[in-house]
Amino acid sequence: MRIDKFLKVSRLIKRRTVAAEACDAGKIFVNGRAVKPAYVLKVGDKVEIKLGSPIAFTVKSLNDKASKEEAQTLYEIVN
Repeated sequence: MRIDKFLKVSRLIKRRTVAAEACDAGKIFVNGRAVKPAYVLKVGDKVEIKLGSPIAFTVKSLNDKASKEEAQTLYEIVN
């Protein structure tokens, strides 16, 4: 799944266009490297978002149509 779509489906970023713009601006990192919106995520990837208050998480599951309740099961926050 593309990183911009994952960020929207997981509700970490509200809109896919905002997620894509954050990637283009170099604010999204996967496994320590800045990525573009088309980067394909895999289960186990460590993602860092450096927008506002920084957040880091590990991808646990990839689901194209996660409901609001399922959204938090897609990732696990790490420090």
